[in-house]
Amino acid sequence: MRKRITVVALVTATTLLALHPPSFQQEEIKPSVSLQLDEIPASTSLKDEVFVIPTGQVPVTFVDTVDGDTIKVRVKGKIETVRYLLIDTPESKKPDMCVQPYAKEAFYRNDELVKSGTLTIEYEQGDIRDAYGRLLAYVYVEGQSVQETLLKDGFARVAYIMNPPYRYLDLYRDDESLARREKLNIWSRPNFVTKWGFSGCVS
Repeated sequence: MRKRITVVALVTATTLLALHPPSFQQEEIKPSVSLQLDEIPASTSLKDEVFVIPTGQVPVTFVDTVDGDTIKVRVKGKIETVRYLLIDTPESKKPDMCVQPYAKEAFYRNDELVKSGTLTIEYEQGDIRDAYGRLLAYVYVEGQSVQETLLKDGFARVAYIMNPPYRYLDLYRDDESLARREKLNIWSRPNFVTKWGFSGCVS
């Protein structure tokens, strides 16, 4: 009789364990699930990628925007004025000259661009300074050409082709032609853009 009761008890206990496992078994299962979730990357956004400075470009720290085609930066511990190579924007701060149409718009667009990411410059072969001691350079934000953007937006013309060849001259001329065909900004005013600069003042 006792043997039969023992067998019944064992069967009952086994059934209960199968239907209601002890809490310590459940706790052992949870960590394996959470480990799998932790293996999923937190973000796969392209914004998480680190910008790698292209060969030939020099990292600089933004200091100030002077006008549409000139900025101040810190390079190798020294503050330098950088004049953009091969482009010209309307004047707003030149002594003895009136404020020209689109000068302020070019300034604001330039300012917006150079503050939007990692800033680098690239020199052309030959002289890297102009007669005023300013650095002459191609300027980039996150690897994107600021000169190209200003040309495409119709805020600049191709100019100051002093010592060709220049590696980006043909590209810049194409950008300028695109804006001219679309009559964007400086190209929307007849006879405003000339060989020597810009003709007219803000009234």
